Amino acid sequence: MSAPAAKVSKKELNSNHDGADETSEKEQQEAIEHIDEVQNEIDRLNEQASEEILKVEQKYNKLRQPFFQKRSELIAKIPNFWVTTFVNHPQVSALLGEEDEEALHYLTRVEVTEFEDIKSGYRIDFYFDENPYFENKVLSKEFHLNESGDPSSKSTEIKWKSGKDLTKRSSQTQNKASRKRQHEEPESFFTWFTDHSDAGADELGEVIKDDIWPNPLQYYLVPDMDDEEGEGEEDDDDDEEEEGLEDIDEEGDEDEGEEDEDDDEGEEGEVKENLAKPTKINFKEFTMLFWGRYIYAYTYI
Repeated sequence: MSAPAAKVSKKELNSNHDGADETSEKEQQEAIEHIDEVQNEIDRLNEQASEEILKVEQKYNKLRQPFFQKRSELIAKIPNFWVTTFVNHPQVSALLGEEDEEALHYLTRVEVTEFEDIKSGYRIDFYFDENPYFENKVLSKEFHLNESGDPSSKSTEIKWKSGKDLTKRSSQTQNKASRKRQHEEPESFFTWFTDHSDAGADELGEVIKDDIWPNPLQYYLVPDMDDEEGEGEEDDDDDEEEEGLEDIDEEGDEDEGEEDEDDDEGEEGEVKENLAKPTKINFKEFTMLFWGRYIYAYTYI
C-alpha cells in the first residue's frame, strides 16, 4: 500500500505563485527593453531614408527646372491660361469673386520655387501685365520653416490703384450682404497675400504647389459645364424632334396599313363577285388578281 501524498500548505503554494509572477515580470521587462532597442534601430533607418529621399528630391527638382521653363514659355502663347485653370479648379474657384476673375485675366505666368533643401519652404510668384487694379508686376508669397520647425510666411505688399483695392471692396460687400441677408461673396483671392495667421495650414498655397503646379493643363482642359449643359439641351431637343418624326412616320404607316387593308378588302370583294358569276369570268383578270395577291402576300407578310 503506497504512502499517502504529502499535503502542500497554502504558504508553500503562495510562495511558488509569487516566484512565477516575479519571473514573468522580469521576462516582460527584458522584452520591453529589447523592443525599445529594435525601435531605435527602426527610427535610425527612417531618418536615414528621409535623408536619402531628400537628396533624390533635390536631384530631380533640378532636373525638372528646364521642363518647367519650357512649359511656361508654351503657356504664354495661350491667352487666359492661368485664370481658366484657377476657375476650373474646384477649391480655388470657391475663393474667386467676379472682380478677382477680372483681375486674374492679366495674370500671364505662375511659378513655384522650392528652396534648396526643400524642407525649409517654397515661394509662389504671380506675374501680371499692366492692369487697372495694382501697380505690381509680380506678386509673391513665401513659406518658411525655421530650425525649430515653426512655419511662417511673408508676401509682397500689393500697391493698389486708387479705388481698386479688391480686399476692401470684398469686406464692404460682405457687410452689406449680411445686413440684407443675401448670399455672401467669398473673400477676395488677393486677401491670401495678406493672411499670415496660420502659415502651417495654408490650403491655397499647398493646392497651388502640390496640385496645380505639377500639371496645370489638366485643369485648363476641364470642359465648361455651361457648354456641356447647352449641348445636353440641344441633344434633348434633337431627341424630341426625332421622336416627333418617328410618331409621324408611325401614324403614316398606320394610315398606309389601313389603306392597304381597304384595298385588300376591295380586291377580295372583286374576286368573290367574279367567282359568284362563273359564266362571266375573265380569265386574264382573274390571273392578274391572283398573282397580285400572291406578290403582295410574299412581300409584306
